[in-house]
Amino acid sequence: MLKEFKDFAMKGNLVDIAVGFVMGAAFKSVVTSFTGGIVSPLVGLIFKSDFKDLKYIAKEGTLNEAGEMVGEVAVLYGDFLTNVIDFIIVAFVMFMIVKGVNKTKKKEEPAPEAPKGPSQEDLLAEIRDLLSKK
Repeated sequence: MLKEFKDFAMKGNLVDIAVGFVMGAAFKSVVTSFTGGIVSPLVGLIFKSDFKDLKYIAKEGTLNEAGEMVGEVAVLYGDFLTNVIDFIIVAFVMFMIVKGVNKTKKKEEPAPEAPKGPSQEDLLAEIRDLLSKK
């Protein structure tokens, strides 16, 4: 069973998937940093606030003794939009990578055409006729 697991784990595709997963996670953190540090502040200029902090308050809360908001019900659409932007950036870059990899792959050669002339059945019939004449 251990040998089967080792064979399964060391298959080329599985190792490639694992490397891709690790690279994707690292890339995601770069994109999140880019979106949170560059895109969100620029978009936040439009709304005159930090983009991630945009929210729709459905129910006002109250401040407790520690000065924290308690009982507030809010829809955090700024955070959601930031995550959507992250997703779009990651999806676009992955699309461009796959497109580049597909361009570098060797195109398959078309199958050679069947030789022109009599078919195999015609040749066999001709051989049969020749043999029957003898």
